[in-house]
Amino acid sequence: MSNKKVALVTGATGQDGSYISELLLSKDYEVHCLVRRASSQNTARIDAFKSRLHLHYGDLADSETINSLMSEYHPDEVYNLAAQSQVGISFTLPESTSNVTALGVTRLLESIRKYSPNTRFYQASSSEMYGAADPPQNEHTPFEPRSPYACSKLYAYWMCRNFREGYNTFACNGILFNHESPRRGEMFVTRKITLGIADIIAGKAKTLSLGNLDAKRDWGFAPEYVEVMHKMLQQDKSDDYTIGIGETHTVQEFLDEILSYTGLSGALYLRSDPELFRPTDVRVLKADTTYAQKKLGWKPKIKFHDLAKIMMDADMRRVGLKPIGEGDEIIAKTFPNKWWIGD
Repeated sequence: MSNKKVALVTGATGQDGSYISELLLSKDYEVHCLVRRASSQNTARIDAFKSRLHLHYGDLADSETINSLMSEYHPDEVYNLAAQSQVGISFTLPESTSNVTALGVTRLLESIRKYSPNTRFYQASSSEMYGAADPPQNEHTPFEPRSPYACSKLYAYWMCRNFREGYNTFACNGILFNHESPRRGEMFVTRKITLGIADIIAGKAKTLSLGNLDAKRDWGFAPEYVEVMHKMLQQDKSDDYTIGIGETHTVQEFLDEILSYTGLSGALYLRSDPELFRPTDVRVLKADTTYAQKKLGWKPKIKFHDLAKIMMDADMRRVGLKPIGEGDEIIAKTFPNKWWIGD
């Protein structure tokens, strides 16, 4: 019998799911992943190490698959990173968003309670739950969600709290502020900007369409955030933690960083698209991470300006351009023994 720790990761083909899976492999875990079966497989983020993972097809709307995995493998740790994670789409698909992002967490927690009560559970909560609350936001800030996505995440947050208090389930909410990387989905604004500018430089596009440029967000580097996810589940007691950089920048500022880095002028290429504006939007998100720094000893290394360069270099590479190189140098200097492979 193997002495390896066993982990189950949901949403393993997404940005965070791929990074946490890779981190766990580097720590010699046996990693099982719940992935959705589709007509075309979207496994690009895990292809480099997929042979070392145990893939199981299903989703968070399917209790039978969840129960089967929990009762057979009794994982030491579960990282729930599956969700309908695009805020804008949640306005169009509120019921579907709720079924997966909210009720899916109930299915996982109930399965742990019934079949694997010693399992430690990580829930990917979201800074979107703070919504209209005044910044900076921390573990004691009242929630004011502004989207179906945020409402669904808030339901899941409270289910974790209830299972922790009612059944002694080891369940942690990681209230993560925006965290980006070269693996971020192309529908998210940071990747929309870096990939769009790369396409313009390569002559593959002429304009870049964006929505609300005034939204203020707290942006960090995803690989660092999955490290703190793992750290949460190694504590003696489960708890909830706010994770972010503690800085706020507008979408316009992120765009300006990229334009300055590449030497382009935004006025020549930018187009505002009213369809990309949300019915209700979050004005300002800024993390107060005092508690996480004290309890977990965690402090981020990559800040806003470096993040923009890292992402831009990666997307220049993707479209066949030679990267400027400052982002690659930042990675090499800051993480000389990095555990993740490529972009």
